[in-house]
Amino acid sequence: MRTSLVLLSGRLLDPVTGTFLPQTALAAADGRITALGDDREIRALADPATTVIDLKGAVVTPGLTDGHLHPVSGAELTHGLDLSGCTDLTEVRAALAREVATLTPGAWLHAWGLDPNVFGDRPVESAALDPVLDGVPALLLLFDAHSALASRRALELAGVDGPRTFDQASEVVCDEQGHPTGLLLEDAACELVERAAPRPTREERRARLADALRAMAATGLTGGHAMDANGDSLDLYRELDASGELPLRLRVAPWCQPGTDEDGVRALIAQQGTGGRLWRVDGVKIFMDGTIDNGTAWLEQPDCHGESTHAFWPDPAVYTRVVGELHRAGVPVATHAIGDAAVRHVLDAVDKARTAGGTAVRHRIEHIETVPDDTVRRFAELGVIASMQPTHCCDFTRADHTDNWSRRLGEERAARAWRCRDLWDAGARVVLGSDWPIAPYPPLTVMAGARHRRPTRDLTQPPHAPEQALTALEALQAMTVNAAYAAGEEDRAGRIAVGHRADLTVFTDSPLTTAATDLPELPVVLTVLDGRPTHRSAQI
Repeated sequence: MRTSLVLLSGRLLDPVTGTFLPQTALAAADGRITALGDDREIRALADPATTVIDLKGAVVTPGLTDGHLHPVSGAELTHGLDLSGCTDLTEVRAALAREVATLTPGAWLHAWGLDPNVFGDRPVESAALDPVLDGVPALLLLFDAHSALASRRALELAGVDGPRTFDQASEVVCDEQGHPTGLLLEDAACELVERAAPRPTREERRARLADALRAMAATGLTGGHAMDANGDSLDLYRELDASGELPLRLRVAPWCQPGTDEDGVRALIAQQGTGGRLWRVDGVKIFMDGTIDNGTAWLEQPDCHGESTHAFWPDPAVYTRVVGELHRAGVPVATHAIGDAAVRHVLDAVDKARTAGGTAVRHRIEHIETVPDDTVRRFAELGVIASMQPTHCCDFTRADHTDNWSRRLGEERAARAWRCRDLWDAGARVVLGSDWPIAPYPPLTVMAGARHRRPTRDLTQPPHAPEQALTALEALQAMTVNAAYAAGEEDRAGRIAVGHRADLTVFTDSPLTTAATDLPELPVVLTVLDGRPTHRSAQI
């Protein structure tokens, strides 16, 4: 087995202890680390075809893994006008007006990243944007990707002129006269208008996905837990993998939606373990609720508008039954649960499944935005992984609780925002991710947010619940060793050790000693996946 890669003169960081290994060099072959040692002995393992890189003292960590992202849908949804930088309606209208000026007559306007906080005390509806979208078919995705605003012309083209009934908790929001306001809640409602808009070709979608994944690798990501497998996603991964264009190792969890029958559940079970060298289907993603910002979360007490009172599954008992079936088949379930009632129900379902037989399956809960004390302690008791996205707290809420999320919840529940520290201290395995395209994917930004909990756009602002911050070492562990554990791969991933995967991220300095507010700017000089560089800066 010939050595394919040699890295010299590096500082190899152990994410478990937070200290540097005594060795300064490593060798890799067939995608694995085959040797650790000093520069002289590792250099001797190279042959003329080996890629040899002098790291010049750079810091090497295990490859960073995003614990929750949506590569295919993200690559599609982030094509168009980016509204994520707009902080008020004036900025949104100006951005839309500039975009409208570039459109040909009849062309659709697509935008994403719209923050409902820009509407202030006004209702979130398209009327506020009518002055610039008059006659323009437009679909604006809100930042949570669980809701969208459709212009009057878009609704007309889609034939949406009143309320609709859905099998899941979705809604075409209408006024008192029964006329749509433009606000569409959850996938089933959004799809009514999406189907009327032009779709990109398959070649365009493949190219966008490849571009997005290359950009992720350049930020230091070597892996991601992909929380969907919609449409032809798996075929796209298969093609990129076969052609050597897949720069991230992906663990994919297909969706199980309300209405999935027994045959559908069996099909999901049969799909497990399929994949290629750098991707595989492992787990199932289920939604227990929506989001707090659009009133579709499941809370134990209603929000200030009397909303967020129902589960995404019309009959939560059916969800519990499906979890039990998947558990018995050894399939890990990743459940989107944001509200306290949703999180509690998921934990109850896992508890019931474990009691019925077997405890080895590592189930997860995604997001966990507000939960009481008695819920926090149950994660460790049940072995449920806490998958969290700290930049959601940083960028979409405020320390003074004047944001939409906090105002909907009220002071008591808003004070329980993203309890990363409490979950960690209670013994839960915390995994960090971005939920891209909901928030930016650079992993250093995610790790920094877990540490400082301040708005990314303005780090001078006060932190939201600073007592919930993680340490620098914990943030690194949450994207390395804990991510490997969540995937059942702690014996071959998440560490710099002989026999482990040669998935590595290399920085100019240590992410542990770099200040949290400076961390996003720490240069990534090399990213290695499966023993192959996927990103290399001119510095080395």
